[in-house]
Amino acid sequence: MKTYTAKPADIQKKWILIDAEGVVLGRLASLVAMRLRGKHKASFTPHMDMGDNVIIINAEKIQMTGKKRTDKIYYWHTGHPGGIKQRTAGEILEGAHPERVLTKAIQRMLPGGPLSRQQMTNLRIYAGTDHGHEAQNPEVVDVKSMNSKNTRSA
Repeated sequence: MKTYTAKPADIQKKWILIDAEGVVLGRLASLVAMRLRGKHKASFTPHMDMGDNVIIINAEKIQMTGKKRTDKIYYWHTGHPGGIKQRTAGEILEGAHPERVLTKAIQRMLPGGPLSRQQMTNLRIYAGTDHGHEAQNPEVVDVKSMNSKNTRSA
């Protein structure tokens, strides 16, 4: 038996559209990370970028379970002494760029390295319902109907 390895000519990329309204953050992030890597395909090859292009709309309406909206803290450092900064997930979601919470969740579910950074370029997240990718005819994936635990009413 020989192990199958996909070649660049064999890779078929699709466009996926996901509506994040009312969907739990971690469950959506794990599904999107799997799609970006291409692990949902039978021809998955770990060292190739064979994942789909994913478009996520309504990122500002994502849900979190428990008290994560107030207790989950994102830290960063300015590089200066005493320059540690923090912001809660709720503050980011109510701010100017609510899609950053979802971007970080997906990025942290991918392995670190050059391939994962390239796979993240196949991800497009929009806070509202408008996106400029109608010409690609994206296939709609309904995450809400996959499992009853994927949704949470606010």
